[in-house]
Amino acid sequence: MQDFQKNSNIFNLLSEGVSEGIIVVNSEQKIVATNSSSEQMFGYMKDELIGKPLDILIPKRYHSGHDAHVDKFIAKSGKRQMGHGRNLYGICKNGKEFPVEAGLNPFEFYGSTYVMALVIDITERKSREEELSHWARIFDESLNEIYIFDAETFKFLNVNKEAQRNIGYSMDEMTSMTPVDIKPDIDDLYFKELIAPLINSDTGKVKFETTHARKDGSTYPVEVHLQLSNLGENRVCVAFILDITERRDYTENLENIVEERTHQLTEALAVEKELNELKTRFLSLVSHEFKTPLSSILTSITLLGKYTETDQQPKRDKHVTTIKNKVKYLDTILNDFLSVERLESGKVNYKIEEFPLSKTVNEVVYNCNMLLKSGQKIHYPENIDEVNIRFDEKTLELALSNLIHNAIKYSPEDSTIDIIVEIRDKDYAIKVIDEGIGIPEEEQKHIFNRYFRAENALLTQGTGIGLNIAKQHIENLGGSLEFSSTEKKGSTFILYLPKLNTN
Repeated sequence: MQDFQKNSNIFNLLSEGVSEGIIVVNSEQKIVATNSSSEQMFGYMKDELIGKPLDILIPKRYHSGHDAHVDKFIAKSGKRQMGHGRNLYGICKNGKEFPVEAGLNPFEFYGSTYVMALVIDITERKSREEELSHWARIFDESLNEIYIFDAETFKFLNVNKEAQRNIGYSMDEMTSMTPVDIKPDIDDLYFKELIAPLINSDTGKVKFETTHARKDGSTYPVEVHLQLSNLGENRVCVAFILDITERRDYTENLENIVEERTHQLTEALAVEKELNELKTRFLSLVSHEFKTPLSSILTSITLLGKYTETDQQPKRDKHVTTIKNKVKYLDTILNDFLSVERLESGKVNYKIEEFPLSKTVNEVVYNCNMLLKSGQKIHYPENIDEVNIRFDEKTLELALSNLIHNAIKYSPEDSTIDIIVEIRDKDYAIKVIDEGIGIPEEEQKHIFNRYFRAENALLTQGTGIGLNIAKQHIENLGGSLEFSSTEKKGSTFILYLPKLNTN
C-alpha cells in the first residue's frame, strides 16, 4: 500500500481525467487508491476510502461470496467484466444501493498484486431497460392482436403472442409475410390506398374492417386500427386488431330477432283484423326505437377514437356512459319482446318466494336514479324496512321498474316521483305518483293495450308494450294494476299485490 501511495501523484494525474469511478485494491482487498469520480459516486470525501476494505462498497448480502470471487480472479490474472450475466450493486456511505457495471484489471506494481476496478453507475440505464422490458411485456402479453410492419416494404417486423396464437403463424414465418398475406379480401394496390393517408401524414390513424385468414384456412372478421411510429431511423406501422366476431354475431342475432318478432306480430294482427295499421306502427317502432340508440352508440364509438389524450378521459367516460345506457335500453326492448312471446305461448314460470319488499324497491330505485332528468327526485317509501312479502320477485321488479321509468320519462325536470306503500288486510298497494303530462281522458281506456301510445307521448321514446306486459304478469299472480290520471297534472299507478298463502 505504501509503495502505491508513493506514486499516488501519477495515479491522480491519470485517473482524475476519467469520468468513471476508479478503485484500486491490493491482494488483501484493501483500497489503496480512488479517483474523485468514485468518491462522489459512493458519497465519500477525498481519500476517505483509503485503507478501507473493499466490502464497504458492496451490499452485505453479497459479502459471503465476494472474497472468493476476487481471489479466484487474481489467480487467473485476466482482464474481464465483473459479474458477467449477473446484476451488480454498490452501496453508498448513506446506505443507498445502486446498480453498477465494473471492469476489473489485475496488475503488478513493485512486486505486489493489485486490481483496478473501473466502476460505472448504471442507474439510469437500468431504469430505461426496465421500462423497455415493461412495455415489451405489455406488447407481448396483450390480449389484443398487435402487428408491427415496415412502412415501405410492409414486411412484418414483430407480432405479439396473441396474434401469433390466433393467426396460427410463428414469428419466423411472419417475417417473410405482409398484412396482405393474411387479408384475403385485400390486394396490394387496395392496401396501399387504404393506408396512404397515414403514410403521407394526412391523418394520425386509419381504421377499417376486413377479414383475417388463419394458417389453417379459417377466417374471422376484424377491425384494424393503424398508426405510424418510428423504430430507430425507420418508419413502421403499428396495427391493433380487434376480433369483432361477437359483434357481428350480435348484430345478426339482433336482426334475426327483429325479423322473427315482426313475423309473429304480423300473424297476430291479421287475426285481429288490424294488420295494416299495427304492422305500420310496429315497423315504425322498430325503425325508431332501434335506429336511434344504435346511431348514438355508433356516434359515441366514433368519438371515443378521437379522444386519445390522457386529459380527455372525462370525454371518453361520457361516451362510455352513453353506450352503456343505449345498450341497456336495447336490452330492455328485447326483454319486452321476449316477455310478450312467453305470455302468448303460456311458457311463463313464476317463482313464488318470500323476500324483503325493501330489497326490490331499493334495486329498482337505484337503477332508476341513473335515468333522472335534471332536478328530478324520487321519494322513497318510509314504512317498508320490516316488510316481507311472498310473490315472484322478478315480476314485481319488472312491473315497478316500468311504472317508475314511465314516471321519469313523462315528467318534466325539477319534478318529484312519489312511491307510497300501503299494507292492507288482504294485499299490498304500491303507488307511483308523478307530476307528468298525464293521459288524455279519451285515450285512457286504451292505455293497457299493446303498442298503444297516447297522442301526447308520441315524441317520447317508448314501445307501448311495457304496461301491457306488467299488467298481464301481475294479473297472472292474482294482483291488479290500476291508474288514475289528469292531463297536464300527472298520473298515479297502483300495483295491488295479494298476500299469498305461506303454505
